[in-house]
Amino acid sequence: MIFKYKRPLLIIFLLINFHFSFSQISTKGKVVDSDNRVSIGNVNILNLETNGLQNTDNVGAFEITQIGIYRFSTKGYQDKDVIINCSDYLVVELDLNPSELNEVIVNTYLIPQKLKSSVTTIDILSSKTIKNSNSTNFNTILNQVPGVFMQTGSLNTNKISIRGIGSRNLYGTSKIRAYYKDIPLTTGNGETTIEDFELSTISRLEIIKGASSIYGAGLGGTIQLIPQNSYLNQTNVQSDYSIGSFGLTKGIVNINLGNQKNSFKSIYSNTHSDGYRENNKYDRQTFTFNSNHYINKKNLLTFLTSYVDLKSFIPSSINEDDYNNNPKSAAFTWKQAKGYEDSQRGVLGISWEHDLNNKIKQITSGFSSFNNSYEPRPFNILTEKSFALGIRTRLLGTQTLYNEELNWTLGAELFKDIYTNGTYENLYQDFPEATGSVQGNQLSNFKEKRTYYNFFFETQYNLTKNTTVSVGLNYNKTLYKLKDNFVTTENIDQSGSYTFNGILSPKFGFFHSFSENISLYSNISHGFSPPTTQETLLPNGLINTNIKPETGWNYEIGIRTLFIKNRLQLNMAVYRLAVRNLLVAKRTSNDEFIGINAGKTQHDGLELSVNYKWLKSENFTINQYISYAPNNFIFKEFVDNDNNYSGNKLTGVPSNIFNSRFDFNTTFGAYGTIGFQHVGKIPITDSNSLFTKDYNLTNLIVGLKLTIFKNFSLNYYFGLDNVFDEHYASQILINAMGFNGGLPRYYYPGNPINYYTGINLNYLF
Repeated sequence: MIFKYKRPLLIIFLLINFHFSFSQISTKGKVVDSDNRVSIGNVNILNLETNGLQNTDNVGAFEITQIGIYRFSTKGYQDKDVIINCSDYLVVELDLNPSELNEVIVNTYLIPQKLKSSVTTIDILSSKTIKNSNSTNFNTILNQVPGVFMQTGSLNTNKISIRGIGSRNLYGTSKIRAYYKDIPLTTGNGETTIEDFELSTISRLEIIKGASSIYGAGLGGTIQLIPQNSYLNQTNVQSDYSIGSFGLTKGIVNINLGNQKNSFKSIYSNTHSDGYRENNKYDRQTFTFNSNHYINKKNLLTFLTSYVDLKSFIPSSINEDDYNNNPKSAAFTWKQAKGYEDSQRGVLGISWEHDLNNKIKQITSGFSSFNNSYEPRPFNILTEKSFALGIRTRLLGTQTLYNEELNWTLGAELFKDIYTNGTYENLYQDFPEATGSVQGNQLSNFKEKRTYYNFFFETQYNLTKNTTVSVGLNYNKTLYKLKDNFVTTENIDQSGSYTFNGILSPKFGFFHSFSENISLYSNISHGFSPPTTQETLLPNGLINTNIKPETGWNYEIGIRTLFIKNRLQLNMAVYRLAVRNLLVAKRTSNDEFIGINAGKTQHDGLELSVNYKWLKSENFTINQYISYAPNNFIFKEFVDNDNNYSGNKLTGVPSNIFNSRFDFNTTFGAYGTIGFQHVGKIPITDSNSLFTKDYNLTNLIVGLKLTIFKNFSLNYYFGLDNVFDEHYASQILINAMGFNGGLPRYYYPGNPINYYTGINLNYLF
């Protein structure tokens, strides 16, 4: 009888022991930011079956010993549920929470840290902000950031200024650095182009403002474009098709393949627009690919490439009479010549991250870029080619010093590019009007080798639990070598070399947290911007060896706060940026400018941003974002020939910008954004004799997200820009001059009321 019961008991015991043994695992891994792959420390890990709770360590590492469903959660990021049923090394990616950006880990100053602990002013534009805007232009997104102003003459004609730096550049963006992840988008000449990138490939933008040399030469600041990363453990296909005003059509295909250790993402886009104005057609194709490969728990390889094929016609600026009465018109000569830009651009980067130990990590990136461009203009035809190579490497470490944490980074960046350009006669006037530009004899042929290198070092030390000090140092050396390949008896040989003295730029920062919800920060930093090659050439073609880089000191103090049970977030900064050796573009003919050092500018301003959660219920949320940036930017000293402009307002930047945006979301899929922007008057001339009118813009987008069945979803959206049909100048050409009896062409008219609508389909395998 006893033996009769022993056998079933033995079977039950074996089954229980087998289940217990099978449920025991040893899964090690780490938690990272899905955008920039920075480790996230002190993340809560909840077992949803047993309610057991554990945390990652301060570098995001964890170990789980039991099969189950686990919820990973921390401030600043959206919760993520993960099924863990094996012992493989696991990387968990968390998406940021747009309503808690102060808690997000940023990498803009090279040492990963929470935004709320930064010693400088950094703004984040999340993927939600990008998606809830017009995806054909950066300006509606960037102009929401206080202190940043992007002017747009057309989709391929843009100019960005930060805290007034860059506002005096006549065409394009300069004195501001930009990176596509670790790949510099700023040329060796100091010029930056970000508008050619497809916005749908960007997961977020991080903008550091003010003089900063940690990324090299750049007075205004640095813009980091963080591309959409390929996702692990996910395979899906997305397609997006939209149409809109002025013949807009746009198609996007987004494919992601990922397992536990390897992931691949490719995005293709095709955009066409007839444009609002004459001679305004725009065609662009882009292809973006990136992949991530976790070789093991200590090594990560990342590959990134982007290619852009663009052909865009140029209407150029028009005079005041045409601006007011015929804003659709193109400049007469540009229309006759059918001027356009035809370019192919590409970037390629390879990055290797290696944990030397649990205290020190090294990150090394190699990169390359190229640009081929052909631009027929009324006065000549410009051909350009450039090819760049570079490497950027740094060590990041943490250690304990006097019982407090010391974080540091040490690194270097080397960049070299070869730029060739030539000009040719444009014989469009010798042919019927419908012919457009016709290439004639060669006028010039230059080859330029541009090199810069910089070494950087930065530390952050916790004096106490609530107080941090930061010290940084950067050394930069810039060299130009110009070769004139078109020397005749009538042309002076403009060949020559120019080397700027090495520039040492320090930075000092301070952060103190009064409580969990109130913190204060301050910094003093030095920056500089070298002149372009064109600015170093004198009218006789010789290099001006006396020209100097612009240099500046940035002083700022800011506060970050949370009120009303974390529903109200307020960030505010007050700053002064003092610039010496101001570079001024002095016009010598219709398309010829030289650079001169003409004095000093002083940039005083305030930047305020407020996020408020009006309503947060189980089914409905309403959030409001407000930003306000009044300023007093003046020429401290500016004498141009016999004209003394000292004390005048800085040209090309508005006196204030105000933004307000309402976002709403529902659990049944409806969502929307309504945005309002006020832009103050802009000085058009250095004499301050002419200003633009201030203007107001209102934009909106509404949409509906639906899950059709388990793995298939769609998103329908409709947007309206410039809802009240405001007449305004979206870009101005400062200090324009009239030639041959013509009126000065100051104005690029902004688009009137316009719409876009589309549908996004997503299938998850």
